[in-house]
Amino acid sequence: MVHVFDEITPDALREAGWKKWTEFGTATGAWIAEMDFGTAPAVQETLRRAAEGAGLGYLSSAALRAMQEAFAGFVGDRYGWQVDPADVRPAPDVLTAMQAAVRLCSRPGSPIVLPTPAYMPFLTVPAALDREVIQVPMARDGDRYVYDLDALDAAFAAGGDLLVLCNPHNPIGRVLEREELVAVSEVVERHGAHVFADEIHAPLVYAPHRHVPYASVSDAAAGHTLTAMSASKAFNLPGLKSAQVVLSNDATREAWRGRGHVVEDQASTIGTLAATAAYRDGTAWLDDVVAYLDGNRRLLADLVAEHLPGVRYDEPEGTYLAWLDLRGTGVEDPARHFRREADVVATSGALCGEVGRGFLRLNFATSRPVLTDAVTRMGRALARV
Repeated sequence: MVHVFDEITPDALREAGWKKWTEFGTATGAWIAEMDFGTAPAVQETLRRAAEGAGLGYLSSAALRAMQEAFAGFVGDRYGWQVDPADVRPAPDVLTAMQAAVRLCSRPGSPIVLPTPAYMPFLTVPAALDREVIQVPMARDGDRYVYDLDALDAAFAAGGDLLVLCNPHNPIGRVLEREELVAVSEVVERHGAHVFADEIHAPLVYAPHRHVPYASVSDAAAGHTLTAMSASKAFNLPGLKSAQVVLSNDATREAWRGRGHVVEDQASTIGTLAATAAYRDGTAWLDDVVAYLDGNRRLLADLVAEHLPGVRYDEPEGTYLAWLDLRGTGVEDPARHFRREADVVATSGALCGEVGRGFLRLNFATSRPVLTDAVTRMGRALARV
């Protein structure tokens, strides 16, 4: 059965002006984390009404309350996480929330503890805050990446005070289970440390996996965590600058009460309205997108097996990002090779930390014909090595 997303073409995406498709000429865009599917009809209608009415002014108290209630309802329904709407605070994006967590929750001058491979800016933003990064490579348990608890313990013992916990994980696609999260929280609690929980990809999880908010696993976890979520990935709204920070303990509430306005004032009004519509009325569209992406991740497994011999690909449990291991192919810089030889632009794994060298992060949130064509061309390029 043909899905409407199958009809999406590179020419249409370039004409629409999507960054992923316009930055590198005619190249297939598989780098930046945005989808090629537009957004939910409910969001589109909200944006239209906002442009025609009073949606371009400062964020009103009523609009803020609507977002808080819509978000609390969404996470309650999907994850069983009961959040007080008053604890849901607006922010422009997850990176700004991370910077707030560093300033408000961690010991001044302490290093940031970062499991790697990691989302690229998590490696570079701390330097702008005069913080070092302690990279903690994730371990392998069969076909899955897992947190190395002993290495985490050592990182905290070396002075680290804030763990950046990304779940679902960008770029490897792991969706951590409750028992794993509890184990991490026990290490953090033992050191009196803190966690910034990046859960931006939470709605993009494939059955039988289920997202579990880190702060929900125990009172201890809630007590040392600041959580950031957003509709930007799941509903394809990254340009609207709207994220949500969830406060789950009194210390963070007090710190936010005094200094959080600096973050909140940067949040976009129209983005907040769009997020409200997404959380409240966009779930049917979201479920269709997740089902399509589920098909794409499985299709990619077949394509890799057929066209990319020697490449390891473990189907992600969440996100729309594939983490391809090309270390056995003889290609030293996969991103450069496929950009030059296949006209496909993806993200170099080396940007995700030292352990990412020889890997490639590939965005598969596109139409199946486009995905098939891209991997086929990558296969021809690999055969020329």
